[in-house]
Amino acid sequence: MTAPSATSFDIREIPFSRRGSWLDISPVVALHTVREKLHLVSHKTGMHAIFVFEPLQNGAPVDTVVDATPTTLRWSTPEGEIEAVFENNSVLRLRGRSAELRIADATPELTPFTGTYLYTDPIDGAAVFTSYETGRRYRITAISGSLAIVGSEALGAGARAVTASGSEWEIAIEEFDAARAPYRATGSFDDAAAAVAAEFDNYVESIASWRSERTPGVSAACYVLWSATVSPSGFLERESIFMSKHWMDKVWSWDHCFNALALAPGLPQEALDQFQIVFDFQDASGALPDSVTHSEVLYNFVKPPIHGWAFRKLRSTLEAPLERQTLTDVYDSLVRWTRFWLDRRRVTGHVLPHYQHGNDSGWDNSTTFDHDRVIEAPDLAAFLLVQLEVLAELAAELDRHSEAASWNSEADAVRSALLDLWNGDAFVAKAPLSGRESKTSSLLNKLPIVAASHLPAGTIETLSARISEHVTEFGPATQLTDSEEYEADGYWRGPIWAPSTAIIEDGLRRAGQAELADLISERFRRLCERSGFAENFDALTGEGLRDRAYTWTASCYLTFAREAEERESTR
Repeated sequence: MTAPSATSFDIREIPFSRRGSWLDISPVVALHTVREKLHLVSHKTGMHAIFVFEPLQNGAPVDTVVDATPTTLRWSTPEGEIEAVFENNSVLRLRGRSAELRIADATPELTPFTGTYLYTDPIDGAAVFTSYETGRRYRITAISGSLAIVGSEALGAGARAVTASGSEWEIAIEEFDAARAPYRATGSFDDAAAAVAAEFDNYVESIASWRSERTPGVSAACYVLWSATVSPSGFLERESIFMSKHWMDKVWSWDHCFNALALAPGLPQEALDQFQIVFDFQDASGALPDSVTHSEVLYNFVKPPIHGWAFRKLRSTLEAPLERQTLTDVYDSLVRWTRFWLDRRRVTGHVLPHYQHGNDSGWDNSTTFDHDRVIEAPDLAAFLLVQLEVLAELAAELDRHSEAASWNSEADAVRSALLDLWNGDAFVAKAPLSGRESKTSSLLNKLPIVAASHLPAGTIETLSARISEHVTEFGPATQLTDSEEYEADGYWRGPIWAPSTAIIEDGLRRAGQAELADLISERFRRLCERSGFAENFDALTGEGLRDRAYTWTASCYLTFAREAEERESTR
């Protein structure tokens, strides 16, 4: 089997980075913005392009062929080549042979509050760029060869660039705060590349030792996860996996659950950190933030309470039992999160809580929200029901028996209210004041299958049949493809998404609908192996849409693949 670190990928779809770094190299520089040339991009204080990389031959721009693996990025020119490797989280090493590299400021102008200032450090001759956008410094040091610096100490508009040249040359680019000792290479470029290869291969072995020829997408999926991981910095005090090192460079308060599930088999502590990261920002009401990143925490929306479901699934994957203190911490966090929904999101006299907008559900523009944005939704009721059940189990395990009884009583009430949303053919959402019912053509209305153990057999059979109507050649479309509202690239109004697929598949399996669950798992895995790990996919063509390097897609593929391999091994 080929070493995972030898896996190649398309730099125009997946950025070149490494675990822990806040930097990447990519032509993607902003929301839906792709440049012709590759850029060095930082994700501190947001997504900001720092440098433009322009390979030269004899001083003139030249066409190149770009190849990338988890270890190295290579520009091949007609007469030479340039290579890059991340020496560590904050240092990028580049070397060239028979080719030069122009490294230019990506911002067009320096103003008192924007842009990048360049100066030549009088201590060691390095070129130092200081960025208003990231609030960080970027130092370019020659290890061998020469540097030509243009625009040093210039103000306003004008070129600011460094060109590395020589028959063979090597440089280091560092990102740091206010000061750092002059750069000194402690090993060779090849040493750095070998260390990255070993680190990535070990990562893949840790979380996917079960891989086989039946799971050809594993290495690429692991790279999407590994390369989108950032070290603690800014608001984030734990190692965190972003949705992407493209423009979705945040942790959202349900996305993180799927990434935690992928890590759990071989990296249990990292999985728990990933699960708990958003609970570090739980507010006084118990609400979780919508999203967190380096310098921003947003509370204007929340996300659905899938955390009880996710923790139960995560825990079942771990090889060793969790310590009592960890269970207590998770229990207390889930209690506060659950009380938010029960205390802050229920109309007086109502059993079920409500969403205030589609964003609260994670299904931003689902057709379930077409009539009303404020709704008591069946998916919310089902997630809460599962979470109450998990709380009751944890309370009993922690010898909090009166609390367990209270959670079970609350669960009984929510179960009854959930079943009141069943109209005999589908689950509906209702506006809490008018009682107006939602449309039922969205897959969101079928998510109560996640609470299968609480549903009558007849409801499960009908619900499973309705789910099957969403399943295309590639998986479950989020909107019925023959409905008038279906949109091929309509976000949650048609495309296939990883989280909805994972929740539906798990619910069907728990409901005893193994054949349909197997079909959905198999089709989604083949979709990822064919179209990569996009944010979502065209339900009828399988084309990857939007962000093309999305971690929860990669994580769901890894979870599906592992579970399929486990089923295969027991046959």
